[in-house]
Amino acid sequence: MNEMVKNTGLFALVAVLIVITGISQSWNTALLILNMGLISAIMALGVNLQWGFAGLFNVGVMGFVALGGLATVLIATPPTQGAWGAGGYAIVLGLIMGAATITAAVLVYQRMAKGRLRVFTMLAILIVGFYLFRAVFDSGVSTVEAINPASAGNIGGLGLPILLAWPVGGLLAAGVAWIIGKVALGLRSDYLAIATLGIAEIIIAVLKNEDWLARGVKNVIGLPRPVPFEVDLQRDPQFVERAAGFGMDPVTASTIYVKLEYAALFAVVLIILLWLAQKALNSPWGRMMRAIRDNEVAAEAMGKDVTRRHLQIFILGSAICGVAGAMMTTLDGQLTPGTYQPLRFTFLVWVMVIVGGSGNNFGAVLGGFLIWFLWVQVEPMGLWLMSTITSGMGDGALRSHLMDSAAHMRLFTMGLILLLVLRFSPRGLIPEK
Repeated sequence: MNEMVKNTGLFALVAVLIVITGISQSWNTALLILNMGLISAIMALGVNLQWGFAGLFNVGVMGFVALGGLATVLIATPPTQGAWGAGGYAIVLGLIMGAATITAAVLVYQRMAKGRLRVFTMLAILIVGFYLFRAVFDSGVSTVEAINPASAGNIGGLGLPILLAWPVGGLLAAGVAWIIGKVALGLRSDYLAIATLGIAEIIIAVLKNEDWLARGVKNVIGLPRPVPFEVDLQRDPQFVERAAGFGMDPVTASTIYVKLEYAALFAVVLIILLWLAQKALNSPWGRMMRAIRDNEVAAEAMGKDVTRRHLQIFILGSAICGVAGAMMTTLDGQLTPGTYQPLRFTFLVWVMVIVGGSGNNFGAVLGGFLIWFLWVQVEPMGLWLMSTITSGMGDGALRSHLMDSAAHMRLFTMGLILLLVLRFSPRGLIPEK
């Protein structure tokens, strides 16, 4: 079969599955799957840059996604009244003092001669700097968190349009990726995976526990939206008239309209990132990255700085995940740090990349759509299957156990799909050329 026809058929199959969902269940469900599929495809694209282009095994995807979500709070929410004057500047000063302490310790380590004097000087800088940092930082935090903790207790944001938070989310994730990369990219692939997973857990732990930043586990709700609210559309006579022309009630029409607007925004971002990723893949830089991936020793022998190139691709992939995280939080309308589960959802994104085709940008996009569709639909399908199988049984422990097991169909199906693809198409549904 012609490669173009095959690839087009695979994307058409996913589109048909979403349309069938709209016809058999509801168009709201189908559009929700479409929107999250677009975001998942962007996440898979970021991971594919790191793994498919450069062979970097990053298991900290959810950490960068969470940073993108944090960006929406820091950019789009209004500033908390009185927070900056009460303790916001003390928090910033404390963070600067902490960074300065670490920088001073590093400079001492680099510039002083090896010996006991260097060790004692570094210890003195770190101990004194730590206590000064805590004294300034903790006083600011306690003051900010005491401001109306039931609905605020954080410094708030800048009150800017939430669409600005999407590129800022990418920049925030890229900045953290630079710090992580400078420390961890010299590690072997398995140690890099452990390090990135641990760092993702640290990032999410900070979001959960630092209430002054984004309210911690109390969550930030009511984020601004780049699209109209459904209730506003339902009050618009022109919209109600147009909905009636399509034979739809205003409530259903408004929810579908909002989801379509989100889909259009997400599709624009995905198309831009996919175009840029394709340009990078086919450029001399992309060919160099694949050469480094395939044989680092040979690439170094040709004068390529492997560590620097790894850092570049690590930052780019993480930035894309940060953009996806900001988009996902925008769609949800709230930041809930407890939902970021590094192992569970990182595994899901990796399944998207492997099933779609590692090293192929279109394969990563296909995997994002297909795996997310299955992730959403497998559980109700499993419930229907178990209900059908056990329909002849009387109510009892066995039937109850079988019905309860339907909740585990998601992870079982993901593992089964991964095994089948690795067995019959180990390079993915759309393999790298």
